[in-house]
Amino acid sequence: MTRYQKQSRVLAAVDCIIFGFDGQQLKLLLIKRGFEPEKGNWSLMGGFIQAAEGPDEAASRILKSLTGLDGVYLEQLATFGSPDRDPIERTISIAYFALIDILKYEKQLTDEYHAEWFPLNKLPRLIFDHEQMVMSAREKLRYKAALHPILFELLPEKFTLPQLQILYESMYDTKFDKRNFARKVLSTKLLIKQSDKDKSGSKRGAFYYKLDLKNYEADFQAFLNIIPNAHLLR
Repeated sequence: MTRYQKQSRVLAAVDCIIFGFDGQQLKLLLIKRGFEPEKGNWSLMGGFIQAAEGPDEAASRILKSLTGLDGVYLEQLATFGSPDRDPIERTISIAYFALIDILKYEKQLTDEYHAEWFPLNKLPRLIFDHEQMVMSAREKLRYKAALHPILFELLPEKFTLPQLQILYESMYDTKFDKRNFARKVLSTKLLIKQSDKDKSGSKRGAFYYKLDLKNYEADFQAFLNIIPNAHLLR
């Protein structure tokens, strides 16, 4: 077969930035790297793209090998290709970010990779350019969450407004007025109020809500005014 002449070999890989929410904190799922270089240090979940698959297929395969499940929200972020990013061989990595409800997937995590959840504000040192990937993913997620109800992917099927507010405050490192936040969220018409309450936080309790999936899919712009100055976020 004819090959391109005078071209250097470049490997292609994918890395997955896996965000999760446990009801109190926004977290990142990391693994212990099992081979050199940087063996034993904390890393994103990643791997090389196989000859018979595309980047999306590779990212889904790698994510499933860690969580054991399909259907996790997964979106391509950016390509990282600095010539010296991998000391062994020239490797270009296509980064993806995934959104996971920690309580739903925690039992599915395989022990093979020694995976562990870390709060976003207390991350250990990461290998190669993985810290840059995480920063880029968080910036992208902040921007998208200001315009679309994408953070619901991190929540269980039933949740309370206080849980939703904690999630948004964790994402943006800020505090929102409780009444104003609730008013804006309910005005989107994306939530369906349930009859039962979560009474773990107080005797009065907080009503559970579910996401109206029909409206969620039909009106993905509904959260445009939830975050102030959303048009300035990049």
